[in-house]
This record gives sequence, structure tokens and C-alpha cells, in this order.
Amino acid sequence: MAQSGSTPATVRSLASQTTVREATMDLFRSLGVDKLFGNPGSTELPFLNRWPNDIQYVLGLQEASVVAMADGYARKTGRAAIVNVHSAAGLGHALGNVYTAYRNRAPLVIIAGQQSRELLPNMPFLGASDATTFPKPYVKYAIEPARAEDVPAAIAHAYRIAMQRPQGPTFVSVPVDDWDRPCAPVRFRTVSQDVAPDLGLIQTAAAEFARAKRPVIVAGPEVDEENAGPALVALAEKLQVPVLIAPFASRIAFPEDHPLFQGFLSAAPSEVSARLINYDAILVVGAPVFTYHIPGISELMDSDVSIIHLTTDGESAASAPIGTSIIGSVRFSLRALEQLLPSGRPHMLAERPQPPVPKKSKSISPQYFFHRLGQILPPEALLMEEAPSYRPLMQQRVKMREWGSFFTMASGGLGYGLPGAVGLAFADPEKRVVCLIGDGSFMYSAQALWTAAQHDQNLCVILLNNAGYGAMRSFSRVLNVSGVPGIDFQGLDFLSLSKGMGCQAKRATTTKELEEMLEDVVNGTGPTLLEVVLDSEIQSLYD
Repeated sequence: MAQSGSTPATVRSLASQTTVREATMDLFRSLGVDKLFGNPGSTELPFLNRWPNDIQYVLGLQEASVVAMADGYARKTGRAAIVNVHSAAGLGHALGNVYTAYRNRAPLVIIAGQQSRELLPNMPFLGASDATTFPKPYVKYAIEPARAEDVPAAIAHAYRIAMQRPQGPTFVSVPVDDWDRPCAPVRFRTVSQDVAPDLGLIQTAAAEFARAKRPVIVAGPEVDEENAGPALVALAEKLQVPVLIAPFASRIAFPEDHPLFQGFLSAAPSEVSARLINYDAILVVGAPVFTYHIPGISELMDSDVSIIHLTTDGESAASAPIGTSIIGSVRFSLRALEQLLPSGRPHMLAERPQPPVPKKSKSISPQYFFHRLGQILPPEALLMEEAPSYRPLMQQRVKMREWGSFFTMASGGLGYGLPGAVGLAFADPEKRVVCLIGDGSFMYSAQALWTAAQHDQNLCVILLNNAGYGAMRSFSRVLNVSGVPGIDFQGLDFLSLSKGMGCQAKRATTTKELEEMLEDVVNGTGPTLLEVVLDSEIQSLYD
């Protein structure tokens, strides 16, 4: 019998209650979360109390690193990753890679500690003032729940928003004294992620594309994000049209050994225009129209070329200066177009010129290194790249063939690649992960090596040492500036740094040493770093 003054509904509610912490753990289990990436502080201790055995806590030694680890994990698995960072300053440390996660469209739920509710009105030590505004605008959703009992539901809400396309990071601030408060469990819900495109616009686009005499496809990272690669290949093969990859594509967008593949667009307006101006219809799939890094004049924007733009991203659609943008799940749009378009006749595409085999000398030229990497990299390996000054060489000589095999950062911000590769290794531990990283990039998140070593990951780090920020050297030539300080640096002992964090390390300074070491580390097991000392020759990103 209910006590006096209590209704039967109240008794049932009390009987079904649990703690905020336990309700959150049960929510994670219902979502299939078996890993959480974190770097904790005092305001997270009650959350971490009596940590369950069925959810692995992956410790990183700095908050930017754990956000990037979670990003790499989420991009590879396709599921939102959970990240735990410290209040205020901890989130501040992480913000560079929060921005990168936003541009990568990586689904994350970032849970940050906060001081106790009792202390918040008096500017306490470790208190985050206006906590939800700190990560904006680079999170899709941010909340500090008004009541402790609302925390699990807020985390569930953040997870669902992170998974909605375009995917991205979300943020929940949780006061330290909330975790042991009573609350009701959160019921698991299914929320669809895909949105159908406007069929009327698809029909109009199909008719427009069918009339074209010289059509082309420009593909971007959304193709791989949505597992729409086979649908894109099927459409390209049916139409028999060439395929280019969009500027700064952060994932594989088309198999680079396919006969219809015609190369990469650079991020300069004049270069994009020169490559596309002779086509009369352009189908841009899963990329903006277009991503640029330097200003310039584009004749394409003033032409009457027909541009059809397929994307899940409303902001990308709105920002396109010309053409028809159709918002919807890319794989739905591709299938709908394929059904409406007639088969094309095979075109005699110009054979892509292959770069000559570089001469072998005593020192290691960038051309020779990438030539050898392209020869030995297994097709099934996962490649994470953060060596932007060498990206054109990589694209010429290292062919990515498998969907889900290539990742880089979409933001341009350094410090993502190494911890992102650690996240890939957690996501697919059976495959060899190769992290191709510059010496400057490595120093932003070097501590991620410790996590890789602690978990004996199947990770090979190839550190390209050109004694400075190669991309800055390259871009200085583009901008015609000279005498810039802060580009060159010396005296870093990468082998000692790596070994100090528990990772095996080797150095190759000659082509002979490279031949002795490269294939072993790429095809080996366990975490290994190979420092490759290159000569200073850099190819411009816009050559």
C-alpha cells in the first residue's frame, strides 16, 4: 500500500529511479558504447567512480589528443564516440581538435566536468563561466542541464544530434555533484539519420545532366562517410564520365586506380576553373562548391556551365555560389539519379600521366620516399595523413583504392593526425594503420604515442622530418613573401621522444637505410615510429 500522501504513480517513479551516473552508463550500453576517450580532472572523479569493466576508458595525456582519438574512432566506425575532458581549461586545450572534428563531420559527445552547483554563483576555482558558449560555434548542440536529473537525457539528446547529418560534435557540461543524484533511467530510442532528396529536383537534375555533351563528376568525403562509394562508382560507370576529387577531400572519394579517375582538384579558384571550364555539366557529390585556400578569379563562376550539387549539409548547399543544390542522403540521391539517367557511351579519356620513377641518390628525396611507399603500402591498410606540404606528391604516387582506407583533417589545423590514427587503430585493430605525419605536426600531439604503446596498437608512424613547417615554406612561395620567422627548427630528438613514451623508433637518413626499414615497419605489427629525414625540396600545394 502507498504511504499517506503518496500516489501509486509516485511510488512507481521512486522505485524505478537510479543515479545519474548509473543511468548514463546504462545509456552508453544501450547505444553500443564500449569505449570512452578521456583525460580526467577533479571535477570528473564522481563520474569515474567504480568504473565498469564493460566500457573501456581510453586514457590520453592531453585533451586535444583524446578528442582527436575519438574523432578517428567515430569516423571509422560510423558511431558517435564519447569524450571526457576537464572543466574550462581542459576543454580549452581541446578546442583546436573540436574545431577539426566539426570540419571533419565526426560525431562526438564531449562531456566536460563543471564545479558543483552550490559553488557556481561565486566564481569558484575550476568553474566554467557560461560553459556552453565556450565550444561554440563548433559544436552542433551544447547544454548544461538545469537539474541533475536531466543529465542522462541531455547526453542522449546530444548523441542523437551528433549522429544527424551532417554529423558533428556536441557538448554537455555536468556539475561534479550531479553524478550521485537520483534520476529516472533513459529509454533507448531509434532515430533515423537519412533524409530523402527532393525527387522533383532529382528529375530536373537528371534531365539537365542527360543533355550534357561533356559531363564530369567531382566527388568529396561525404561519399565515404555515407558508405555511398559503390553507388557513386555504379553511376560513373553507367554514364562513363570522368571523376575528379574535390579540393582538400578529407577521405577517399573515388578509387584512385579506377579507369574513370582523373585526379585531384587544387584549392585555388583559377586552378579549379581551368580544370572544369571545358565541361558543360558538373555533378558535385558530397563536397562544397568549392573549398578554396587562396583567393583568385574563377571563370567558372561566370560561365553558363550546369552544376548539380548533392550534399547532406544545408550550410554547404546554401554557400554554393552557383548551380542547383539538392539536400538529402547522398546514397539516396545517387541511386535516384542512376535510375533516371541513360547509359552513356564510353569516352576515350586521356590517360593520366604517371610520374617518372625518381632517381635514387644517397639522400632521401620526397619523390623517392613516396614512390617507395606507393609500392609497398598494402591496399587493406588504413592511411592517416597530416603532412600537408607533401600531399600533392602522395596523391601522385600513393593510390588509395579501398573505401574507408584514407583519412586526413578537413580543418587545416595541425595536431589531429597522430591521435586520429590512434583512434583508427582502436576502431579497426586487425588492420595496419599507417600515420604519415610531418615533424611540425607531430609535436602538437606527440603524447598520443603513449596511448598507442599502452594498448600495443597495430600502428606505424612515419615521421617526415624536413626540419620545419613545410606547408609554410610552400605557402610563402604562393604569397610571394620571404624572411618569415618561425618556419624552420632544429634539435628535436624524435627517437628519444618516442622511446620515452614506450614506442619503438628508428631513423632513416639515407635511401639505403630507408630500403632496410620502410617495408618492415609498414608491414610489421605493434606500435613503431620511423623517422625519415628528407631533403628540403617541397612541392607547392598549388603546383
